[in-house]
Amino acid sequence: MSSSSASPPVIGVLGGSGVYDIDGLSDKRWVRVDSPFGAPSDELLFGDLNGQTMVFLPRHGRGHRIPPSEINFRANIDALKRSGVTDLISVSAVGSLREELPPGTFVIVDQFIDRTFARNKSFFETGMVAHVSLAHPVCRRLGNHLEVVARAAGIPTVRGGTYLVMEGPQFSTLAESKLYRAWGCDVIGMTNMPEAKLAREAEICYATVAMVTDFDCWHPGHDAVTVNQIIQVLVANAEKARSLVHDVAPRLAADGHAPVCTCRHALDHALITAPEVRDPAVLARLDAVAGRLLR
Repeated sequence: MSSSSASPPVIGVLGGSGVYDIDGLSDKRWVRVDSPFGAPSDELLFGDLNGQTMVFLPRHGRGHRIPPSEINFRANIDALKRSGVTDLISVSAVGSLREELPPGTFVIVDQFIDRTFARNKSFFETGMVAHVSLAHPVCRRLGNHLEVVARAAGIPTVRGGTYLVMEGPQFSTLAESKLYRAWGCDVIGMTNMPEAKLAREAEICYATVAMVTDFDCWHPGHDAVTVNQIIQVLVANAEKARSLVHDVAPRLAADGHAPVCTCRHALDHALITAPEVRDPAVLARLDAVAGRLLR
């Protein structure tokens, strides 16, 4: 089921359960997609939006069952690739590390610092080694479309920013929060790594919309924030995210530059292992991720 660069685009959305309940989505069906890397977070929701195929995956599973460190990121990305997804929008709740990024702001991230340590971060392993470039870890083309649509919808939007990905599930200490600010980070969350790395290995165009829910603990007003206030922001952000996904879909469908996007050719010069010593069992698991080059 994996897509080729010449296929019509299929838009994937990774996010919370409220994000995929968008107006106009028809022919909705939950489908189990098996992966050689284990079980994805949930079944995938397939739907049609004005003729555009869309695939949604609740990152934490329906009902938010799975903590960040236990998400099977490899299975999630592999299942999306097997489902034909070409353009993947990650929608994530984050804390702000900057006064000028208050709750309700959407940040279209362009960089990450990965501080996770308990996750499988690559599809490639002993028997088939590959090194992809992550200098620019998100798709600028997708980011451009998201920015245009978000600004047109009146969503407070910042283009560009660094997302510090921590292991979790605990939040930062005050010392860590101050350190990440000193590093120049803008927002902090627990889910976008190794997600972005794996999407690049799978040659899927990937962009992050980081939705600020509150200030991280560096902020003097942090301790005064109540759970009810955070939930109110989460609900408002989810409504804006649904609108964003709905309105960006036709732009992505009409993008004639998509087939030549460099994200879709990330493996062209990445495979290192000599053909005669490649492990057949490893190659079999890579049939969706790297089948374009390994067949």
